[in-house]
Amino acid sequence: MEVHVIHPQLPESIFGVPIRPHLLHQTVIMQLNNRRSGTASTKTRGLVRGSGRKPWRQKGTGRARVGSIRSPLWTGGGTTFGPQPRDYSYRPPKKARRAALLSALSLRRQDEKIIVIDKLELAETKTKLMREVLENLGVKSALIVIHESDEKVERSARNLGTVKVLRAEGLNVYDILRYEHLVLTEQALGVIEERLVA
Repeated sequence: MEVHVIHPQLPESIFGVPIRPHLLHQTVIMQLNNRRSGTASTKTRGLVRGSGRKPWRQKGTGRARVGSIRSPLWTGGGTTFGPQPRDYSYRPPKKARRAALLSALSLRRQDEKIIVIDKLELAETKTKLMREVLENLGVKSALIVIHESDEKVERSARNLGTVKVLRAEGLNVYDILRYEHLVLTEQALGVIEERLVA
């Protein structure tokens, strides 16, 4: 399968903006936090199994005072300040998210890691064919962006650990930074320009 690299004029308003590392960092942390399940849970002294009766009287036994066998100090007692189920997700302002995406695209262009191809079509669903495409482009680690769902392309890349296929509307900062090269089809580039045009 042959792919042809083209050299379109990349708009400066999208691929030539100042790079803002703090926004890239914030956005990546946001994306990773949003993926967390937040289901870690421990039992407090109110949840742990056991009687609520005071084990022995307060004074006169010679032993330390204690109010419950569920005390965190005791074996089998509750956990103090342990994790509880929570939602880690949050969203920075829309303008900040957009600026971060533009910064990531500009960073890839500055590093000369953006490759634009005319189209990406595979005759059948085979990992071998996708590997040949990448070898022809001279890349090993790549985020491939296509303009619409293509089952052959998506499934052919699924077994390659250093490759991910993404539709243009799902383009995000984390995936752009995670892979060394950004491979765009000509139609996907058009979709990105429509989405991000100022």
